Parts: sequence; C-alpha cells; structure tokens
Amino acid sequence: MAKGKSRPTAEVNSGSMADIAFLLLIFFLVTTTIANDKGVLMQLPPPPDPTQPPPDITKNQKNIFKIQANSLDKLLVEEEPLTEVTELRGMIKDFILNFGKPSAEGRALYNSLPASLRSHVNSRGRRQDSSDEPKEAIVSFKADRGTSYELYVQVLDEIHAAYNEVYGARIGLSAEEFLLLDKRDPEQKAMYKAAREGIPKAVSIAEPNKIGG
Repeated sequence: MAKGKSRPTAEVNSGSMADIAFLLLIFFLVTTTIANDKGVLMQLPPPPDPTQPPPDITKNQKNIFKIQANSLDKLLVEEEPLTEVTELRGMIKDFILNFGKPSAEGRALYNSLPASLRSHVNSRGRRQDSSDEPKEAIVSFKADRGTSYELYVQVLDEIHAAYNEVYGARIGLSAEEFLLLDKRDPEQKAMYKAAREGIPKAVSIAEPNKIGG
C-alpha cells in the first residue's frame, strides 16, 4: 500500500435503522394500553318535564334509611355516628327486609321468600320504627363536596352489596353468583327478575352539601 493513502472508513447505513425505529414506535403505540380514570357508573333518571309541576312526594320518614358523609369522611347513619363502613351492609339488609307494617302485597312477598330470608325477617325484621315493607324502603345517601372519593365509593359498594346479597339469597345464590347471571339467557333472565320482584333497588343519591356541611 502506498504511503500517504488513508484507509477507507466503514460507514453504517442509517436508513434501515430509521425504518426499524419507526416500525417499533408504531408497534408500541398500537399495543400500549393507556389507563383512563373512570368515574362511578350510575343510571340517572330522565330530566323532568318543564311543562309539568313537580310531583308531590310524601314518604314516611321511617321508610328512608339515611346515610350522610361530611367533609372529614365521618359517617352519620340514621342520625348516629358510624366508624366502620362495612357495618352498613348488614344494617341496610335489615332495613330492606323489615316488615314493620306490611300491606297485603307485602305479606304475600314475605310468604314467597325462602326459609333463610323469612328466618332473617322473623329475627330482625319486625321493627315498627323501620321500613313498612321492602317495596317502601329507600336508601338515601348524601355526601359533602369535601367527602373523599374513596369513602363515597365504599358507601355505594356497601349499599349495592346489601341488595345483591338479598337478591342472591332469594334464589339460592351468593351475591357474586347473582351478579354473574347473564340476562341474555332466558332462564337466567327469569331468575334475575324473580330475585328482584317486589324488592326494588331504591337508592337515592342526594346533591352534595358545600364543603364543610
């Protein structure tokens, strides 16, 4: 090799590298799942008809189970403080299954219940200061605008779990099995309807107070 001539330097073809990087970028964009914050799924009532006067609602107060949460995440249940949120489920079940002053329809409903639920009613559900019958029972929940999201969801979970346990027990299922019923299947849809018949899930979510209420 003659002196003065430099050895040629090796070059890397960067064109194909750019193509590979672009393909990898597309792959990760397509396959990556981006977490989204989700709110509480609730079915809202239809808006009132502005041409009609508001309905005159009269409800005996003993048929309303009142739950309140303040901005410090303190609970007041039936005008009494409650420290353990998990105790709500049993209290609500007792309220739903109370037959304090049942109508003829309410007595027929009681007679249709399985032995396990009738036993529950006979031992804990004949209070005169609680709901007249399941059809009249309403669970009311009112929070403060400063109430934490965690407590709000916990309370709603306990309310719905109480109803689901009653519905499941009525047809010989657990609450989890009741929730797994496929309403597209005619037989399972009939079980779902039978579980809820005469025991509507009447849950009232009141407008929150201002912070500090």
